[in-house]
Amino acid sequence: MKRNFYFLIVFVLSTQILFAQQKPQYTQYVFNNYLLNPAVAGIENYTDVKAGYRSQWTGLQGAPVTSYLTINAPLGSNFLQGDATAFPAYGGVNPSSRLYTQNYMAAEPHHGIGAMIVTDQAGPITQTNIDASYAYHLGLTSNLNLAMGVSAGVSHISLNTSLITLENPLDPAISNGNNSQWKPDLSVGVWLYSSNYYFGASVQQILPQNLYFSSNNSYNQSKTVPQYFATAGVKLFLTDEITLLPSMLIKVIEPTPITYDLNAKFSFSDKFWFGGSYRHNDSFGVLAGVNISSFINIGYSYDITTSALNTVSNGTHEIVIALLLNNRYKVTCPQHLF
Repeated sequence: MKRNFYFLIVFVLSTQILFAQQKPQYTQYVFNNYLLNPAVAGIENYTDVKAGYRSQWTGLQGAPVTSYLTINAPLGSNFLQGDATAFPAYGGVNPSSRLYTQNYMAAEPHHGIGAMIVTDQAGPITQTNIDASYAYHLGLTSNLNLAMGVSAGVSHISLNTSLITLENPLDPAISNGNNSQWKPDLSVGVWLYSSNYYFGASVQQILPQNLYFSSNNSYNQSKTVPQYFATAGVKLFLTDEITLLPSMLIKVIEPTPITYDLNAKFSFSDKFWFGGSYRHNDSFGVLAGVNISSFINIGYSYDITTSALNTVSNGTHEIVIALLLNNRYKVTCPQHLF
């Protein structure tokens, strides 16, 4: 199986067709939409730090493994009740409650900043992105906010030829090429949000880049392509403290078919949550999380593969640990990223 997986990668690299270098996929993107949209930076009333690890298709040698660290925070001092630092000292209204929704006020204009490091390894190919973000939030109406953001940085793509066994050690598809490349990275996004719904759209890898793994130009057809994301979610109250949070994500990455994720998350006050997800023609997932305190939250998900890989894969595991730094209002769950 290891030989077959590596053969597939080398085949893709050596074919003379456009290859869409994709960003990693996440099951718990609902726990960290900042990974997909820079406009989310600074949306909460604390410094939001998240570390994630995803092992995809466990049991399959060379399958994708993704790890990341993100941090974002609001900037500004002229905050009023209802904005990014809205809660009174030492807590207040639970943001998962119906009362919070009824009393919600749009944010005063403020800035958000953030940074992330994402590493994704699939077989002999490793891609690492290092990006910094800026966002601006403003209130459109008394209870509706708009955020716009941009993210810029670099992407490092490397090919570890020592992990590839070829019949011809001097295969022209990968020999004498640049196996360690740095490329510019740019993303933009918008985020429309209120107390009980959100809409977001973003574009990653705006700047297409050629990937040269060979000194022979006839093999250098691989390149990155822009990737488009659209997402939306709504908060539905089953009781005053129990909410159902359905959401969806649409991904457009040419020349691959359009894909989508559907999610449903039950939140029990501000204490814990669980839910399920479906990725079109790929997997079903189960998710759960607990808000341990006003300092730390943890989320976990497990995906059951539904594609042809289910005969060799033991599923996908993903864990996310969140730290709520500078949390002066002692909230235990997000106000806006629900």
